[in-house]
Amino acid sequence: MADTSDFRTGFTMRHRQDLWSIAEFQHVKPGKGPAFVRTKLKGVTNGKVVEHTFRAGEKVEEVRLEKRDYQYLYNDGEMFTFMNTETYEQIELPKDTLGDLPKYVKESDICQVLLHEGTALTVEPPFTVELKVAETDPGVRGDTAQGGTKPATMETGLVVMVPLFIEEGSTLKIDTRTGKYLGRS
Repeated sequence: MADTSDFRTGFTMRHRQDLWSIAEFQHVKPGKGPAFVRTKLKGVTNGKVVEHTFRAGEKVEEVRLEKRDYQYLYNDGEMFTFMNTETYEQIELPKDTLGDLPKYVKESDICQVLLHEGTALTVEPPFTVELKVAETDPGVRGDTAQGGTKPATMETGLVVMVPLFIEEGSTLKIDTRTGKYLGRS
């Protein structure tokens, strides 16, 4: 058991029968009344963010999570298969639990899988990925009314705004946290 003095960003706990990670916290000592800790908690399994206030010294159950490298192998439409890069053990996860991950990863890409007691909770793509442009309109010289960008559809189906000089077949670096174009590779 841990208490509020152990809180830090990224601290994971079991609260209200679910797993939560602390996104932000602030210890508050009002002039009158007892101290408390104001937090923003992010759900580990669902990504939902809630605000919660704990009394100073309140006990919580700390949870240890592991991050392991898994290689994305393939999908059969509903289930996505990943392989542990150390033990070669394979896990299958349903498409609806992966969020936007399928838009950013190709077969054989390495992802981070968050595990709790051997059970996969979430999968995180690398911070940047390299994807090929599958389809984009040709850029028209002097057409800067939209800020000099155009939409491009990547090989995974992701649509990204890119500069006018990008052509089909180009390999681009994409930031998976924001979904924005970073440059050519």
